[in-house]
Amino acid sequence: MTQQTKPILTFVQFVKSQFGPVHFTWKTLRDYALLLAGALIQAFSMRMFLVPGLLVSGGISGAAQIISHYVTFPLGVMIFIGNVPLFVLGWRFLGGSRFAIRTAFAVTSFSILTDVLGLFLPASGITNDSVLNALFGGVTLGIGLGLVYLGQGTSGGSDILGRILNHRFGISISQAYLITDTVVVLAGGFAFSWPNALYGLVVIYVSGIAAEMVSEGSSIFRTVMIITDQSEQVRAVILDVLERGVTILSGTGGFTGKDRPVLYTVVTRAEVNQLKQLVKEIDPNAFVVVGIAHEALGEGFKPLN
Repeated sequence: MTQQTKPILTFVQFVKSQFGPVHFTWKTLRDYALLLAGALIQAFSMRMFLVPGLLVSGGISGAAQIISHYVTFPLGVMIFIGNVPLFVLGWRFLGGSRFAIRTAFAVTSFSILTDVLGLFLPASGITNDSVLNALFGGVTLGIGLGLVYLGQGTSGGSDILGRILNHRFGISISQAYLITDTVVVLAGGFAFSWPNALYGLVVIYVSGIAAEMVSEGSSIFRTVMIITDQSEQVRAVILDVLERGVTILSGTGGFTGKDRPVLYTVVTRAEVNQLKQLVKEIDPNAFVVVGIAHEALGEGFKPLN
């Protein structure tokens, strides 16, 4: 080993110790394709709706947008620079390499594409209507975020800071996002206007809904728990009429102390009323609880793989 190659080998050993061997599979390629597509859609949202409409969506991108309004500096570069310290903190507190690789890819892609698209898209966007900019900006931004989440990554910024606040101080993720995004939106109110700040809150709300629908589904499934004295008959109609699976759980009445079976099943939203009617016909005194499931995987639904 020469003096010249020693630093290189040391660096390679460090990378291997941090990241381990890299195995590229079709799933890995798919995830990185989702990260890239998500970053592209987020950048499109910024350049086509949010930046022209002076709408701040929170996070590092929103803070960079405010700063770029006063100084001549590429927006994408500022987004990248702003994410660097949060990335370092995330590496320290959120699991090292397990957290780092895809987040770095997503943030870097978003930063580069934001500046690249700025060269081709009209600086004035496609409309000067604040409502349209808020709605379409929120939807497209949320779709991009959802794709990044599907690719097992994060978009940096408030995602990282929110998780750090949750990890270190026990603040819930939703409260952490609310704190970080509210601070940036308030700054946007001082920088642009208070009506624009209010529209920025609309962007945050709409993008959150869109991101959840893309990454977790549209909540079309319902979980149902049924407590009835006619459990065998109810079980039979679930299996034969609805053709859905059912699990029988052991339960004990808190007041009576008697053992009672609890039927658990998952149906689509369209099947809920049919199930309730069937149960009512068998046992009008049955106790039925209907909950929301974001996703159902396995037999009768989407394959687990």
